[in-house]
Amino acid sequence: MLLRETVPPVHPAGLPFISAGLGLALVGRRSRWLRRTGLLAAGACAGFFRHPPRVPPTRPGIVVAPADGQVCLIESAAPPPELEMGDAEMLRVSIFLSVFDAHVQRAPVSGEVVDVLHRPGLFGSADLPVASDSNERNSVRIRTPDGVDIVAVQIAGLVARRIVCNVRTGDKLSIGDTYGLIRFGSRLDTYLPAGSGLAVSVGQRAVAGETVLAELP
Repeated sequence: MLLRETVPPVHPAGLPFISAGLGLALVGRRSRWLRRTGLLAAGACAGFFRHPPRVPPTRPGIVVAPADGQVCLIESAAPPPELEMGDAEMLRVSIFLSVFDAHVQRAPVSGEVVDVLHRPGLFGSADLPVASDSNERNSVRIRTPDGVDIVAVQIAGLVARRIVCNVRTGDKLSIGDTYGLIRFGSRLDTYLPAGSGLAVSVGQRAVAGETVLAELP
């Protein structure tokens, strides 16, 4: 019990990378350099793919952060055009994930997945404003039981080259549920309806599944 609370579990997507590091350490066990390199690589991957337990708040009408990281941008913007939600601007909150953050993504609200759309793009630095439009991305549109649409967009970064999304149209999510990850270093944009009460500011650290981003109107 104590071990499980102290050492967080690992997302299944990280197991091949951890195994590769351990395999290198085993193969090179007679070489101190190879053994240390393999163990360090396995440890680094275990840290990157960590999947810590989170306890979402239970207050109704809130949106929680879908990712760990730093709030890097808050602005008004139209949702990704591939979702065909129109040109009306929504409140967009961007969270930048460094390589030291846990990289699993969590549902910002409870509801039904009504759209999952991937769009190829560039792999520029994810902390730049232009990344929302030009970088490779995967958009998940979630409709709450009250009929409010929230969009969470996984954005690949300079180092991140792989977006993993484990939900499909029609799936039901509870707030805080894990639905995907990006490796290695990335950004998460959350689109909120106009009139939402913002609860974070630029520069603030967010904890996925726990930090309240906003209250819905």
